[in-house]
Amino acid sequence: MADLTLTKTRIQAGVWEGVLVVSGEQIQPQLDVIHQTQTLEGVEVVEDTNAPGRFTVRVPIPRELLYDGVQTFVMSDRASGDRLASFSIVTGQPIEDDIRAEIDLLRAELDMLKRAFRRHCLETT
Repeated sequence: MADLTLTKTRIQAGVWEGVLVVSGEQIQPQLDVIHQTQTLEGVEVVEDTNAPGRFTVRVPIPRELLYDGVQTFVMSDRASGDRLASFSIVTGQPIEDDIRAEIDLLRAELDMLKRAFRRHCLETT
């Protein structure tokens, strides 16, 4: 089984960018990026030809998903369902505490766990 590590490099021009390192079994990783219950389209995972097992990840952030409050995006490995990273974008009025971002992240992770549990139940019956 491959071990995946995803590290953010920047957000620029509405695109989240990062580096994914795959150790162990060499695979072409596939990522899901979830906002609330919606899976984002257009996620790019491109292998670095100079470094085997290293991939550039680009996630376009749809502007229609940006509105007042905290918007959290969770990135996971499609094959295993493992959470690799997340990021939050805060818009509108400044928040006094980061607790809203934490609560939003917990909600996103709970949604991911529910989907994984339902998939597990379907596969084992």
